[in-house]
Amino acid sequence: MKFASRCGSLWFLLLASSAQAQQPGVAADLLLLNGKIWTVNPKQPEAEAVAVWQGRILAVGKSAELKPLAGPATKVIDLQGRRVVPGFIDSHLHLLNGGTRLSQVSLRDAKDEADFGKRLQEFDKKLPKDRWLLGGEWDHDLTFGGRLPTAAILDKYVPERPVFLRRYDGHMGVVNTRALQLAGITAKTADPAGGVIYRKPDSQEPTGLLRDNAMELVARLVPPLSDDEILQAIQAALKECRQQGVTGVVDLPEADPATLRRLFQLYQRLARAGQLTCRIDLRLPLANWKQFADLGITAGFGDDWVKIGGLKGFIDGSLGSSTAKFFDPYIHEPTSTGVYLTPLNKLREDILSADKAGLAVCVHAIGDRGNAELLDIFAEAIKQHGPRDRRFRVEHTQHLRPVEYPRFAALGVIPSMQPYHIIDDGRWAENRIGPKRCASSYALRSLLDAKAKIAFGSDWPVVPISPLLGIDAAAQRRTLDGKHPQGWFPEQRITVAEAIEAYTLTGAHAVFAEKVRGSLEVGKLADLAVLSRDILAEGEKEKITETQVVLTVIGGRIVFEK
Repeated sequence: MKFASRCGSLWFLLLASSAQAQQPGVAADLLLLNGKIWTVNPKQPEAEAVAVWQGRILAVGKSAELKPLAGPATKVIDLQGRRVVPGFIDSHLHLLNGGTRLSQVSLRDAKDEADFGKRLQEFDKKLPKDRWLLGGEWDHDLTFGGRLPTAAILDKYVPERPVFLRRYDGHMGVVNTRALQLAGITAKTADPAGGVIYRKPDSQEPTGLLRDNAMELVARLVPPLSDDEILQAIQAALKECRQQGVTGVVDLPEADPATLRRLFQLYQRLARAGQLTCRIDLRLPLANWKQFADLGITAGFGDDWVKIGGLKGFIDGSLGSSTAKFFDPYIHEPTSTGVYLTPLNKLREDILSADKAGLAVCVHAIGDRGNAELLDIFAEAIKQHGPRDRRFRVEHTQHLRPVEYPRFAALGVIPSMQPYHIIDDGRWAENRIGPKRCASSYALRSLLDAKAKIAFGSDWPVVPISPLLGIDAAAQRRTLDGKHPQGWFPEQRITVAEAIEAYTLTGAHAVFAEKVRGSLEVGKLADLAVLSRDILAEGEKEKITETQVVLTVIGGRIVFEK
């Protein structure tokens, strides 16, 4: 299979060379001319035109050189000077959850409790009587002035049906009294491992607020999605991807095992039918490593459209929910340093076992201690099982001690980061952990300078999916509240070109696909996006957030055109 693949690639490159020499018999399927092509290929960073044939890039160069590749059936597009980049790879999102949230109540930007309650009541009226009211994405720093919501608040607006609303980071949820009753959560209910049931002052009675693993006490009661609901959610999510120029994703679904099986089957069915408009690298629960090892599955099982890229675990929670694991206590909760969502011994055992079986591993780590402990476990795996190209990943990599920066490159560990969190969390992060720890957080510049390979993503639906918003956040670091116009800890800013690379070639590297995508080079898959503005031009830096994707191409096929 590898030999055949090499032969096929060699044949394509020979044919591409022939095409560029303008020999007869070769005509492109798609030809983009008169553009500003940013290839992310250091050997040929800029070009004017791209020719595509049978889903791959046939030629990259000057428009005059590539025009002879046009034949009677070639689709020719005059870019009129527009900027072209490789298709964006979102290295961390939740596709099913994102698609599902599009049909659920949205509370993220509720300006106060009155607005919050009005949205709940309006959504309640639309739902059939037997349905749970789900969704939320609430932000208590914005809506409630930093106070946490409770069941009593929800009861004022929706008392009859069960309500379960997650905080926008997914690490905290609030339920109404009806949901507490259905779940049997009372003063006698113990906190589960890795979770917290919030209690009323001077009482053990639950307030309705649940942290991390405690949410499962309610989540397990929510009826599973039907096949039609899964299909509708994925179709909605794919539409969002192609409108944003996203041609590849690392999907980290949050679902029960039965739903995960149906999701994987759906991806394969859509791919066979030619209806998949995004390349998917699926990451499944690390705790289930033995099931995959027993089947003989190793890293990268699948094809260019759908892969089981590896396994994902958790070491800690989130900063917004004050469950990320730190060495020092939180400022606003001086008795807490966060929580381990997975006991360290269990996480270590799972990582070592999965690595020994040849499975790829990525782990969510946000707090400085969570990151340090995780790097220690990765180092132990490398020492025990010997060197190989394993590409361990740390999902989020938000808060680090400077001593950790060089460890990523030394261990070959990829920081999988979401730059929009910088401008979102920067509104309130210093109130949680203080300026000193924030100064070494979201350390894009320091990690790149330490030779780490950073892969960018969105964490959608926690934040918007748009890579352009992520690129702006990485390059500007201007918080959403407008309080840091020159950038929040501006010394950690990176260039627009570096941000694009983190969303393209390094994203491909992070899923072992840099030889076939991530840059616009002859022989690679023809995945690209055309932008309305030239975000690489110095005069356009202030207008990146105004930029739109006007054309998305995947495998040489136009899947979105504005």
